[in-house]
Amino acid sequence: MPYIIAAVVVLFFLFIGIKIVPQATEFVIEFLGKYQKTWSAGIHWKWPVIQVIAKKVTLKEQVLDSPPQPVITKDNVTMQIDTVIYYAIYDAKLYAYGAVNPISALANLAATTLRNLVGELELDDTLTSRDTINGKMTAILDEATDKWGIKVHRVELKNIIPPAEIQNAMEKQMKAERDRRETLLEAEGHRAAVITRAEGDKQAMILAAEGERDARIARAEGEARAIFLAKKAEADGLKALKEAGADEAILELKKYEALVSMSNGRAAKIIVPTDAVNMTKANVLFSETTGLGDVTQPAPEAPSPEKQDLCCD
Repeated sequence: MPYIIAAVVVLFFLFIGIKIVPQATEFVIEFLGKYQKTWSAGIHWKWPVIQVIAKKVTLKEQVLDSPPQPVITKDNVTMQIDTVIYYAIYDAKLYAYGAVNPISALANLAATTLRNLVGELELDDTLTSRDTINGKMTAILDEATDKWGIKVHRVELKNIIPPAEIQNAMEKQMKAERDRRETLLEAEGHRAAVITRAEGDKQAMILAAEGERDARIARAEGEARAIFLAKKAEADGLKALKEAGADEAILELKKYEALVSMSNGRAAKIIVPTDAVNMTKANVLFSETTGLGDVTQPAPEAPSPEKQDLCCD
């Protein structure tokens, strides 16, 4: 019987000493009040009473959302800014023994760091330099929390709330800027329209002038062609007369006929030399006497009346 009781007591102590550590969690173990070891995920056994789980630490990434706090800029503007800190514990021993309350220490350190950084900037720079502030705060907090076993991954400025009067002034400034841009866009559109219209008119005038020039060139070429053809026809006629054996008087007469036709409808005078007239008269007299060169056909004779046959009446 005593052996059974002893066995039950041993089994009880063995059972109550079994501990299971979840995934992404570490247990800090103390032996008689002194740090002994850190348990990782899995099944472990500890001595009752003399071994104690001093700290259960999760290794997952956590978020610290700080409430809005007043921050004064370089140009003495008080704003409300709240931050969000993403961190994770990488060393359970340092986290357990590095600070009394590491999370509270991290929040206070973030607040003081934010005041220092924003205090070096003016209002406009603060509103437009979020990335710069985030990067500087991340570097400062990560370096300061290394001895606490905390790794700061990033810091984000969640909200930047300036005073009401500053917000009104900013809204008026934005409205004025939008009005200015609208006016500039309208002016640019009007200027572009005027320039386009002027270029269109210029192009139309250029095309009209080119059309008039081409028309004049075409008319001039037509007139030159007509004169050339007329002269060529005249030359061909003279050449044909020469080939037909016409004498100098006929050629001279043809020349003056051509001059008369050219001066038709114009106030022009034609002076015929005396020798040309004499030659023409002699040629005409010779033609009438000899009958040579006379191209006038004789008049046909009148038909004689038919005689009636009386015997047949």
